[in-house]
Amino acid sequence: MAELPLISVVIPVYNEEHNIQPLYARLNAATAALQGRYRFEFLFTDNHSTDRTFDEIRSLSNGDPRIRCLRFSRNFGFQRSILTGYRAAHGAAAVQIDADLQDPPELIPRFLEKWEAGYTVVYGVRRHRKEGRFITWTRSMFYRLINALSADDLPADAGDFRLVDRKILDALGEIDDYHPYLRGLIASFGFEQVGIEYDREARQRGASKFTFQKLVGLAMDGILLHSVVPLRIATLIAFVMSIIMLIGIGVYASGRIIFDQPWPAGFASLAILTMTGIILNAVFLGVIGEYLGRMYQQVKRRPITLVEAEIPSRMPENQVS
Repeated sequence: MAELPLISVVIPVYNEEHNIQPLYARLNAATAALQGRYRFEFLFTDNHSTDRTFDEIRSLSNGDPRIRCLRFSRNFGFQRSILTGYRAAHGAAAVQIDADLQDPPELIPRFLEKWEAGYTVVYGVRRHRKEGRFITWTRSMFYRLINALSADDLPADAGDFRLVDRKILDALGEIDDYHPYLRGLIASFGFEQVGIEYDREARQRGASKFTFQKLVGLAMDGILLHSVVPLRIATLIAFVMSIIMLIGIGVYASGRIIFDQPWPAGFASLAILTMTGIILNAVFLGVIGEYLGRMYQQVKRRPITLVEAEIPSRMPENQVS
């Protein structure tokens, strides 16, 4: 009898002690009907939680050999936590899901149906979100902005809730990126990809770990690490401004030399042009600095995460690959 394919469920966590048990219960229920077709492992990546998250996972692992956990030496950030989970996954495919249960584990069987149909990536598309209108609008505009700036076709309203095939997992194992933006990275790999719409629930327990500053940082990573368009825009604006300034100089010189035009002193115009130049220089230097800063961090070749403690799988050796 052929061995059943192993599916890795990758779960990044940080201070989610109150969500571990409910998440596990729903994952167990969602995958129970699939036990005759697949084997599962539940791989947690703990971003150095300061509450009882790791203890809760350890307690669950005592009764379920499918549970694994990598606890990092510090908080390395959400995207790097997911990437480490993908790299450590043993499965023929991996499903990434957050611990806050805003993304429904009950959608996993539908992800697997699409995977069996030949799709390499199956991602969730957020049809509706139970959050404030402003943040929903902001997210929507960001997805469309990065898609407009990117050379790749990035799915709108799709987060990190997705299934990826072993081909993607192997490709991610070759990535050496200190600031990974996985949504764009996976989309850029190509292959057959498909979205499934769902309604995203509100968080029931605990608080979101994504502050406004972190959301801005993620947006910056998505734009700067997946596109050179900001640099091209800066170059284009600088070129246009140079043309305008040359035309202005030509008009002024012609009027003064040829037509003996008594131009006024023009202090206000000169001040406006000077301030405009200073502002544009500051903006362009900021954009260039963001790129250079990421290059500097990249060339130092630091590890994306460091594992402090591990809860290994207790599945038999012949069942983990």
